[in-house]
Amino acid sequence: MVVTYKDWHEWLSCALYAYQITVRTLIGAIPYSLVYRMEVVMSLEVEIPSLKVLMESKLEEAKWAKIQYEQLNMISENRLAVICHHQIYQRRMAKMYDKKVQLREFKEGDLMLRKNIPLTGKDCSKWVPNYEGPYLVKMAFLR
Repeated sequence: MVVTYKDWHEWLSCALYAYQITVRTLIGAIPYSLVYRMEVVMSLEVEIPSLKVLMESKLEEAKWAKIQYEQLNMISENRLAVICHHQIYQRRMAKMYDKKVQLREFKEGDLMLRKNIPLTGKDCSKWVPNYEGPYLVKMAFLR
């Protein structure tokens, strides 16, 4: 089989499936299990039965229902763990961001430059100046 870049749309569903069953760093869980409230059973596990599929197929209906109920309880616990993990992750990212940020205070009479942000459709060549100015600060607001 020859892989070309013209058939990327045929592989899109596989890529999406792989993305959904991979543990995300941000939430610390698999998005599929949070949305559908169950663990992922891959199609390969159905064709070549894994231990999980074999165990569920040989259970009585009452035991199967009990296991499903326990899994639902685990999902709510997993969601709480994901919320905690997400909050810790956000704090960590904010801490990393705050390390890089430099607080600048302006006083009346200071000179400053204004950064030019190129807009789409306008001249964005490398010869366009990056900054405008200098401008004189007339009034500074305190925080």
